[in-house]
Amino acid sequence: MTTTVTATAALALGDDALVLSHRLGEWAGHAPVLEEEVALANIALDLLGQARVLLSTAGDEDELAYLREERAFTNLQLVEQPNGDFAHTIARQLYFSTYQHLLYARLAVTDGEFAPLAAKAVKEVAYHRDHAEQWTLRLGDGTGLSHERMQRACDALWRFTGEMFLPVEGLAVDGEQLRSAWLESVSGVLRRATLTVPEGPQSGAWTAGAGRQGLHTEPFGRMLAEMQHLHRSHPGASW
Repeated sequence: MTTTVTATAALALGDDALVLSHRLGEWAGHAPVLEEEVALANIALDLLGQARVLLSTAGDEDELAYLREERAFTNLQLVEQPNGDFAHTIARQLYFSTYQHLLYARLAVTDGEFAPLAAKAVKEVAYHRDHAEQWTLRLGDGTGLSHERMQRACDALWRFTGEMFLPVEGLAVDGEQLRSAWLESVSGVLRRATLTVPEGPQSGAWTAGAGRQGLHTEPFGRMLAEMQHLHRSHPGASW
């Protein structure tokens, strides 16, 4: 039986995966090369699979995805950020996939309700993380223009990273240990890519924990309207 605590955590993790899956899906037909279009689509499908399992733990997956209002979503603000240029997508992916891989690795070895999902998903997320790291190295240590764009993307998204380490009811992980491991890993990748680790705070004055509380950035509302449009336009329809 799903408890309220379990449902809270499942919604948070499920919303993260669902929203980022949609964002990555927006690259279909627009990725810089065909191989990358396939890679991003595969990552998006992995995340969508995770979202379905997690949301079904909390209730009806379709209703939770398509019929909730913006304030009812508890995803991190990081994953809802627009794709921007390819560098922004990679920076967002580096930050989130590193966090998700570290989180699932910890959950997989517990005896909690998320252990089975985490044990399976951690293998998928290891690929997501490696993909993001390899592209960060290519862009950061590439041309002058790619380096500049990658640095700008890392700087712009840095303020959204602090929210990942705040407590979530139902997740038995140490946020500070997770932050320390994340910072060590991400900093190492950025330095190898000849990029500077951003010096600013990892959360803005109003963004710290806001996504988990249902407060979202302006682009999220537009993304949600697009994602939910078909389902809301044809309620009860089936294929």
